[in-house]
Amino acid sequence: MTPSNEALANLLTEDRDFPPDPAFTEQANGTQELFAEADADRDAFWAKQARERITWSKDFDTVLDWSNAPFAQWFVGGELNAAYNCVDRHVEAGNGDRVAIHFVGEPGDTRDITYAELLTEVKKAANVLTSLGVNKGDRVAIYMPMLPETIVAMLACARIGAPHSVIFGGFSSDAIRSRVADADARVVITADGQNRRGKPAPLKAAVDEAVTGDSPVEHVLVVKRTGQDVAWDDQRDIWWDEALSKADAEHEAVPVDSEHPLFILYTSGTTGKPKGILHTTGGYLTQAAYTNSVVHDLHPESDVYWCTADVGWVTGHSYIVYGPMANGATQVMYEGTPDTPDQGRWWDIVQKYKVSILYTAPTAIRTYMKWGKEIPEKYDLTSLRLLGSVGEPINPEAWVWYREVIGGGKTPVVDTWWQTETGAIMISALPGVTTLKPGSAQAAIPGISVKVVDDAGQPVQKGQGGYLIIDQPWPSMLRGIWGDDERYKETYWSRWPDIYFAGDGAKLDDDGNIWVLGRVDDVMNVSGHRLSTTEIESSLVSHPKVAEAAVVGATDETTGQAVCAFVILRGDAQQEDGEDLVTELRNHVAKQISPIAKPRQVMIVAELPKTRSGKIMRRLLRDVAEHREVGDVTTLADSSVMDLIQQGMDDDKK
Repeated sequence: MTPSNEALANLLTEDRDFPPDPAFTEQANGTQELFAEADADRDAFWAKQARERITWSKDFDTVLDWSNAPFAQWFVGGELNAAYNCVDRHVEAGNGDRVAIHFVGEPGDTRDITYAELLTEVKKAANVLTSLGVNKGDRVAIYMPMLPETIVAMLACARIGAPHSVIFGGFSSDAIRSRVADADARVVITADGQNRRGKPAPLKAAVDEAVTGDSPVEHVLVVKRTGQDVAWDDQRDIWWDEALSKADAEHEAVPVDSEHPLFILYTSGTTGKPKGILHTTGGYLTQAAYTNSVVHDLHPESDVYWCTADVGWVTGHSYIVYGPMANGATQVMYEGTPDTPDQGRWWDIVQKYKVSILYTAPTAIRTYMKWGKEIPEKYDLTSLRLLGSVGEPINPEAWVWYREVIGGGKTPVVDTWWQTETGAIMISALPGVTTLKPGSAQAAIPGISVKVVDDAGQPVQKGQGGYLIIDQPWPSMLRGIWGDDERYKETYWSRWPDIYFAGDGAKLDDDGNIWVLGRVDDVMNVSGHRLSTTEIESSLVSHPKVAEAAVVGATDETTGQAVCAFVILRGDAQQEDGEDLVTELRNHVAKQISPIAKPRQVMIVAELPKTRSGKIMRRLLRDVAEHREVGDVTTLADSSVMDLIQQGMDDDKK
């Protein structure tokens, strides 16, 4: 149910704004004219983006076929190859010597790979896959760390028209097994291991367990990364480097139809059959390249770009592989964690490679807030000219800290809203055009139609809240759930006819800016008042002593639900008296929002339960708040965090 307007009257507001710097505007890829152009003729706008940003082996004749909604077809009749667009054409244009990837390994090893070198590797890998019987349309599973070989594997699949299914390197053997089975993948590409926090961690072992018994997998290609001993099946397992060393270095990219499947990406879930989100080639590649250009303001001839996401998630697909490489970017790829070997690792990389565009998650920003500004202040970050945020709504205070401390008080910060299902950025400020408002996703980008609607599907007025929906098809939209058309229609298109809704609530502020409030499921009902967890978390993070907060609603006999907050303090506040600070924080929320939103309890913790991609697992905190047995913790980066939180909660009860 949508949050009531009464509760939303108190929701996120922000008086600070940051107009564009004229010097930035002068060189920006995004312009005000793009909005008018897209509004005048959406189809013509997207046709122009497709033809100017992508090389087609056969031109399309129809921009959009929406006659079989909700199954869209974009750039109908066109043929292209994603790998050719990401590598070959840059080499053919004379940019083969441009560095494609500055790779930084966690132990400190580095590699600089040019587009010409990358092309050779992709061609060899494509020939290896073909020799293993992989043909156009066959699926390949990839279970890899953050290595250049992971990108090579993805592009090699695209080169031969074999859809890839990248499985995040932190998932269990059961998760691998279910995804491999659902996609019917015959080949898995993995590594012997990966480096995590100063020591090698196994990877191939999980694949070995996943492909036992009744598995479609015939071959496992293994990249040597850590050198650790691995079990070996001579009939199935093949060393990647040995296979590539024998492969032909010539390969012609296979043209595919615009609607040919490019990849399947499974959304992480703890129950039920995995949900394989299907993306196709032409529309996805067009919107990934377009958004990387106008939202990240990428200038490939001069920028060094760094998206800190893992390739195992959609952010890595769209904004490490396909978007930046279609644009010919030079980018950083880092294997490890932000605190290995020390908490300055990221900023050392920015300084060394003169990174100019940084795209990361709010959870990383809040972690650095917790560690203190003294760490980034030791490094020269003046090369940075644009900062981006992705993954969840960013709290206004974290936004401002990001701009001031990391961006030197001058860089635009673009907070982007999109999903695995949307394929590419949908809502964001346009740097150089938009007056920035901390904490707000701002507005739909040119060519995209997003609205906030009420229960009846009608647009709400400014100052009101409701459901975030997309009411016009977009090029990078998902084309279905792999093998389950009915589930696709029921999950995303059943609430209102031909309207896409994936579960997020949002508010329009008085200026018409969109504030994403998170999942509708995360709206609490406290004494009949509907409150957003995002709103209360932002209030807590606005307190000068708080670095990060997670809020859940717990069952309460009196109020129906009660607000329970878990907070991490900034470094200089961690020695303060706990009880006094808890009272201070509870009162702070009551004053900022309403006494109704005052947390029933505030627990100060050292860390929050997060997946390896940085998502806070609020369901586990809800288990703790309601004194239930804590659920599955296998996807957490550090499962011991929940033991400490549970112990702290038990101590509070004594």
